Amino acid sequence: MLESLALKHNLNFKFGALFASNGRELLSSGIHEWISVPARGGQDRGQGLLAAVEAAFERARRAGQANPILIGAIPFDVREPSCLYVPAGYEWREQAPAEAAGEPPGVPDLLDQRSLPDEDGFKKAVEHAIVNFRHSDVRKAVLSVVRELRFAGSMDVGRLLASLRAQNSQGYLFRIPLPDEGELVGVSPELLIRKEGGRIVSNPLAGSAKRQRDPLADRAAAEQLERSQKDQYEHRLVIENIRSILAPLCVELNVPDAPSLMSTAAMWHLSTRIEGVLNDPAMTALQLACIIHPTPAVCGFPTESAHKLIRYVEPFERGLFTGLVGWCDAQGNGEWAITIRCGIARRDTLRLFAGAGIVEASNPASEWEEVQAKLGTMLSACGLAA
Repeated sequence: MLESLALKHNLNFKFGALFASNGRELLSSGIHEWISVPARGGQDRGQGLLAAVEAAFERARRAGQANPILIGAIPFDVREPSCLYVPAGYEWREQAPAEAAGEPPGVPDLLDQRSLPDEDGFKKAVEHAIVNFRHSDVRKAVLSVVRELRFAGSMDVGRLLASLRAQNSQGYLFRIPLPDEGELVGVSPELLIRKEGGRIVSNPLAGSAKRQRDPLADRAAAEQLERSQKDQYEHRLVIENIRSILAPLCVELNVPDAPSLMSTAAMWHLSTRIEGVLNDPAMTALQLACIIHPTPAVCGFPTESAHKLIRYVEPFERGLFTGLVGWCDAQGNGEWAITIRCGIARRDTLRLFAGAGIVEASNPASEWEEVQAKLGTMLSACGLAA
């Protein structure tokens, strides 16, 4: 059902966004109001981000929207400006069936590419983090890379999105317009929080292995991941952190004793699906997301110390990568995924991102291979080899 009469008047869809999951997709049109307030303290009613969103919702109601919605992205560093907006109109529809994954759509010729840091720089950063673990309270830090691709012409983001959908039909698919005319696009496998009424779901991932073409080798890689003490330890840090945050907020919280395996086209992941019932059903999906973010799955543990280490060793600002992407409506329902397996398209440039969780048992060469494998999701969608 369309939530704004504006859609009946051929409103310009130039600023439309998309977020798809669980067989349905949210499509927005136009911008009623941008919201760039940082998400730090975003769980506090009457202040900061939440106050700005509630005020924007009220203005949208006065403009005729029955249940206004917020859509967009929140950066990794919640002190930075958010990229959120209340659209002029939106609709929910059944998710279009993914076409069979075949040859990716044609893209302009690739002129050049670079990695920041390069292989040697990333391995040195991993070594630096491991040394730091032995002399501080940090037990895990997530380190990342940027792959910047420059093409002979502008990227067709719609075709890129269709290729991502075909290759990763079960992921959280998103396309978010940015204020600088770029677009955030990707398909995340990881759900931070979903809220429907008083019920919540979180599905963190930590611990990964590259998929293999040969079925027997692929199964062996999955079984090795399940047995890996290093990956199980990394996963437990994430789950115990989220449990400690959600338990006081819930009358019921179900956390499985051990992770299960989740697969994408490119990776195997250790996955734990957490379900609960809130003490206060009025708490919104946006509030919950701001309370939990960033988890050790994208930052490290303990959070503040790991964040300082990341700022010291990473030679770039992450921006929206490893932040949040999703939506929340005026009734408090919503869904926020972790912004991974993604890129930012801007004219003839596509910036891709990938990261790996580093613990004391990590091997620099293996971690470099992992981030390259994770880049494979977006590279494959472009028709490029990882």
